[in-house]
Amino acid sequence: MKLEGRTAVITGAASGIGRGTALALAKRGCNVALADLNEQGLEETAGLAAALGVKTSSHRLDVASREQVAAFPDKVLAAQGRTDLLFNNAGVAIGGTFEQVAEEDFDWLMEINFHGVVRMTRAFLPLLRASDQARIVNVSSIFGIIAPPGQTAYCASKFAVRAFSESLRRELEAEGAKIGVTVVHPGGVNTSIAKSARPPRGVNDLDLEAQKERFQKFLTMPPEQAGEIIVCGVEKERPRVIVGNDARFMAIVERLAPISYWKILGRALQ
Repeated sequence: MKLEGRTAVITGAASGIGRGTALALAKRGCNVALADLNEQGLEETAGLAAALGVKTSSHRLDVASREQVAAFPDKVLAAQGRTDLLFNNAGVAIGGTFEQVAEEDFDWLMEINFHGVVRMTRAFLPLLRASDQARIVNVSSIFGIIAPPGQTAYCASKFAVRAFSESLRRELEAEGAKIGVTVVHPGGVNTSIAKSARPPRGVNDLDLEAQKERFQKFLTMPPEQAGEIIVCGVEKERPRVIVGNDARFMAIVERLAPISYWKILGRALQ
């Protein structure tokens, strides 16, 4: 897929993988419509992308809002004139076991990580159908392939993104639509998702910080590198992109031992 001159919408673009993806696209001459709740980070990303010579627009957007998402395609159309690619990247995390995560926190995460992907896809499909070659890129996680303890909410959302993406891809293929679907499974990318995760109930601050630090040490890949890997996968029209050697290793172990993989990976991740 040639990206020069096309237009991509990227959610969660204020930092991390979203920013890395936006800049990788801009380097290839792809115009970008950037969306996030973090307006300061959004403007920083927009400035970096604009400096690469592409048409750039920034939009404050809450993907958990039905009304904001429904109105968003018209705003992108007014700013950019078209949409060829949709990158559903926005996401949040919450730590803790299932019993530690309050029902409202579980629902909050699902509204952003899963329902946000569904809403954005539904909203932008008409614009994507108008393109001669379009692609939907949904960011899941390696936790959409493996499911460790203490991640019930996050894993539920990321497995749901994977299943939604794969089924949608087959529906679009069956009808002969010129819209591809890529699902992305990043491993340990150095973003702020662990540090900014919503705390579970019943966990004291010291234990919470220890958990975050323990998780953070596995997040080593620069987000710019992750963005390059994702965009290269899009250029090659890959249906699945696994980001990082750690994610590839875990995916292989899961494939070889789909029931007992955690006996192996649990020791490796301690």
